[in-house]
Amino acid sequence: MKLRTRTSPAAAAQPTAGLAAAVAPASVEVTPRMLRVGDGYAATLVVTGYPAEVGPAWLEPLLSWPGRLDLALHIDPLPAPVAAKRLRTQRARFESSRRAAAERGKLTDPSVEAAADDAADLAERLARGAAKLFRVGLYLTVHARTEAELLDACAQVKAAAASTLIEVQPATWRHLPGWTTTLPLATDSLQMLRTMDTQALAAAFPLASADLPALLPGDPATTGGVLYGINPDSSGIVWWDRWTQENHNAVVLARSGAGKSYFVKLDVLRNLYQGVVVSIVDPEDEYLRLADAVGGTVVRLGKSGVKLNPLDLPAGDTRPDVLTRRGLFLHTLISVLLGHQPPPQERAALDRAILATYRQAGITADPATHHRPAPLLADLAATLHADGDAAATQLAARLAPWVHGSFAELFNGPTTTRPDGHLVVWSLRHLPDELRTVGTLLALDSIWRSVDAPGSRRLAVRRLVVVDEAWLLMRDGEGARFLFTMSKAGRKRHAGLSVITQDVADVLGTDLGMAVVSNAATQILLKQAPQAIDAVGDAFGLTAGERRMLLAARTGHGLLISGTNRTAFESIASPSEHRLATTKPSDLLDLDDEEDLL
Repeated sequence: MKLRTRTSPAAAAQPTAGLAAAVAPASVEVTPRMLRVGDGYAATLVVTGYPAEVGPAWLEPLLSWPGRLDLALHIDPLPAPVAAKRLRTQRARFESSRRAAAERGKLTDPSVEAAADDAADLAERLARGAAKLFRVGLYLTVHARTEAELLDACAQVKAAAASTLIEVQPATWRHLPGWTTTLPLATDSLQMLRTMDTQALAAAFPLASADLPALLPGDPATTGGVLYGINPDSSGIVWWDRWTQENHNAVVLARSGAGKSYFVKLDVLRNLYQGVVVSIVDPEDEYLRLADAVGGTVVRLGKSGVKLNPLDLPAGDTRPDVLTRRGLFLHTLISVLLGHQPPPQERAALDRAILATYRQAGITADPATHHRPAPLLADLAATLHADGDAAATQLAARLAPWVHGSFAELFNGPTTTRPDGHLVVWSLRHLPDELRTVGTLLALDSIWRSVDAPGSRRLAVRRLVVVDEAWLLMRDGEGARFLFTMSKAGRKRHAGLSVITQDVADVLGTDLGMAVVSNAATQILLKQAPQAIDAVGDAFGLTAGERRMLLAARTGHGLLISGTNRTAFESIASPSEHRLATTKPSDLLDLDDEEDLL
């Protein structure tokens, strides 16, 4: 029997039928085994059997099936008195079966025993208000272009359902009510219902997918994490919590224009929502609009009047080795200023001069003296001149450009700004290229002093440190070593380091760069250049398909890797987030026009 319906021209002309005529198919042909809807075919499958136990995302095999599938979950809560009465009746039936078996001297059916125990547990949770009962109907409508494809698709869906012990049956002779049941009409025309409790129903949350962090039964629930985007293959949500990984570090590698800064800004903004304190080293002033929107602090290194004294001691740090650690940092700083590590004679002279300079300022190993004004780099150079050793005199001469010469503006005075707040952006845009590496190192040192402060561990405040264009430090041995130390020691101080770079060779081409990557539990790969794909593929163990995907990836598309787990994702943002994250000239021009109108 076939029933064929078609929208009449008169009905389509009615004003009330305008919307229905626009969205409805031209015709629906009903057969016992399927429907012909417009130019395609559809068949409805009804879930009639459920597994005895389910875990989170138990509908995942059906939701991630690659074909076109409409899944409808109809939920009807049962009133508490009705639920209690039905449960009492069910338990009485189980107890009756137990007694009958015992009176006949037979063994009790194991399935009855299990069902009776489950019913007793559910009755206890209902009595305590820890659970409720619902009548649930689960229906699947499979679509295909041809009749043969539909039969094959239905077989695949049945196999996917059977993989999780879900039993489905075709809605024979009832495919038209089945199709309308899976439309967004909130009408269940099949009424093939099953009673479920709150826990089993919650585990069927329809947005669950392999891209969400999966939990095993008994695992503690997660409340953190941020939205990274959606999976372009499964349309699932990619949600990631870096703070629950073995370390909190991340590395983002991509070619210029691939959307790495856009992704990082979204990550920063969504971490700020959760109370994370963020510090950013920004070489190109890309994060200033974000800082302005959230009330952050901007430190513009290199701008007139902005000074940063590298000899400052951490405020409030009373540990006995504070002066020693400051001296070690000054050794690193001088090496970066000179472009290489000084020879042994100059290093020895520098060590003597550092201690002598602090003593002349009245600062010793005694923490009671650490509140006194710190000496300047010029004082250190003067101490080297007065040393009398040829190596000390030569080192002082080599430091002249940063003390009295062209690069002295940043160092020739006490620190003029205190970087405090929930978001601090260290802008390097005003620094000359020769001082970019030094500026990055000074910013990271100031950030590390706040992360390593004795009180920060007790407060357990999460801190995120973002180093954009990290190749500025990676190309310098001492700077890369400082970054590596921060990546290793940050976890114990509730801190995570995000390293972003477009120069993959500087990261993967050195031992220290590879060590920084290895110490990042979260690894983000966006579009890669053909010249770098082999190095990236070998370093991250990419398959041939993943390499092709990264070569052809659109802006914002990439790969999230953590250990052996990996998933593709596409960054998504709300309109307000997009306005803060975009750097496209056309978007910025539109934003400027909007501001002018306001």
